[in-house]
Amino acid sequence: MQATTTRPRITAAADGEGVVSHAGSRLLADVGDRTTLTAALSIALAGLRKPRARHDPGRILLDLAVAVADGATTISDIAVLADQAELFGAVASDSTCWRLLDQLDRVQLNAIARARAAAREVVWVQRTELSRQAFPPAKAAGRVLPGLVIDLDASVVVCHSEKEHAAPTFSC
Repeated sequence: MQATTTRPRITAAADGEGVVSHAGSRLLADVGDRTTLTAALSIALAGLRKPRARHDPGRILLDLAVAVADGATTISDIAVLADQAELFGAVASDSTCWRLLDQLDRVQLNAIARARAAAREVVWVQRTELSRQAFPPAKAAGRVLPGLVIDLDASVVVCHSEKEHAAPTFSC
C-alpha cells in the first residue's frame, strides 16, 4: 500500500505571505497519509463509497480525527478544516460526515480497527528503520508492561473568582 494524498502541496517560507492557522493539524493529516492510515481506511470502507461520490470514506474519517485532535467537539467543527481548502484540500461537509458515521456497523468498525493496527505496524517499522531500534518496552515498578502504554499526566488548576457569593460548582 502506497501513501497517497489529495491535499494541496504546501511549502514553508519566512516571508509572511500565505500565513494560515492550523498548520500543525495539516502535519497530523500528512502523518495519516505517510503511515498509510488514510489508504487503509479507504480500502476498509470501500464498500460504503457511492458511485461518483466526491469524498472518500477513509479520508473523511481521517479528517474527522484531525478535527478532533485540533479541538473539535462536534461534527460540525469539521468546518474549521473545510474553511482552509488551501491547506487541507476538499473536506467533507458535516452532513456528509454524519451520513458516513450513520452507515458504520460492527463489520466496518472491525475493518477500521484492522486498518489502524496495520498503520501502527507501519509506524513501528518506519521507526525501526530510522533509528535501528524497536520501541523500548514500557516499565513500571521494575516490571515490563505488555502492549502499548500511554502515560497521561494531569495538573490541578486552582481557580479563583472575585464574584460576590461565589461558591464551588462541583459536588462530592
